[in-house]
Amino acid sequence: MKALVLESNGQLKVQKEYPNPTKLNSDYILIKVVACGICGSDLVRGFHNGAYFYPLIMGHEFSGIVAEDKPDSNYKKGDRVAVFPLIPINKNEKAYQTGDYAQLKEYNYLGSRSDGAFSEYVYAPVENLFPVPEHVDSIHASMTEPAAVALHGVRKMHINVGDNAAVIGGGPIGNMTAQWLRIHGCNQVFVIDVDEKKLNLASEMGFHTINAAKENVAEVISEKTQGEGVKKVVEACGLPKTFLQALEIASRSGEVVFMGNIHGTFTMEEKDFSNILRKELTIYGTWNSKTIPTGEDDWSTVLKYMDKELQVAPLISHIISIEEAPKMFNDMVAKNIYYNKVIINPTL
Repeated sequence: MKALVLESNGQLKVQKEYPNPTKLNSDYILIKVVACGICGSDLVRGFHNGAYFYPLIMGHEFSGIVAEDKPDSNYKKGDRVAVFPLIPINKNEKAYQTGDYAQLKEYNYLGSRSDGAFSEYVYAPVENLFPVPEHVDSIHASMTEPAAVALHGVRKMHINVGDNAAVIGGGPIGNMTAQWLRIHGCNQVFVIDVDEKKLNLASEMGFHTINAAKENVAEVISEKTQGEGVKKVVEACGLPKTFLQALEIASRSGEVVFMGNIHGTFTMEEKDFSNILRKELTIYGTWNSKTIPTGEDDWSTVLKYMDKELQVAPLISHIISIEEAPKMFNDMVAKNIYYNKVIINPTL
């Protein structure tokens, strides 16, 4: 099969006759990949010594088509699916029993701990599949994973209809987080970033935008909220500066979700810590998403709203072939181009 293979750090190669994936056990089913998004973590994994092993096929944000019949399952050949990439290993763990798979100590992960979906085919457990509804575009369905991550973070908070909110970071997950905040009832949602193109997109989608490179974020928020600050804040950048900024712009008794993976050393001055205490802030950490309870889980909810209230098409800046992917990765790492969500389509 054709695959994009990470042969060593920073070395991606397109292989047209890569061995077909191996079926690990009888619960797995073969998936023909339709689309797979490039995640920010793929840049770290591929170009900053983040891989567990080499060679590796990365890619965990994907949708596909069931490529074989499996009589003992609810799926048949030709069914469209989105795939949850985290695979539990030890079902005796308490986190497995409660459905908190993201908290497992022992797990496999497509695209990092095992080969993923920057390829024509991949095997995945049947229980990790989610049927794609008729109203959802197959390419868009590849964004179910990051959309579920965004939803999972928003669900941490206790949102009341009419609350105001802010998202620091206007990339795909930040934008989808803003959309989820609006869907949950927030009527004034700020999107904060330094990228003018991402801010313009957020503005076109109806959000209030603040360019942190040109404006004092805290002053603008204070002015727009009559000095109160915002009730719900999501930090989706992962920078020490924006972690502190999230605390600064939160209102009294506000809720803050730290969603971005931290880059660099995070330190806090006495005044910043005092800010948490005096405003009585509630702070949540979030990672990944939940696939239970069935029907109300993050993934099913995303697919119910996708291409309706949740719009992902505007966030896709590039759809490329596997052959185009090495150059795209190099350009992304070197920041030679503007990009938002880049999706690899192995069928091109």
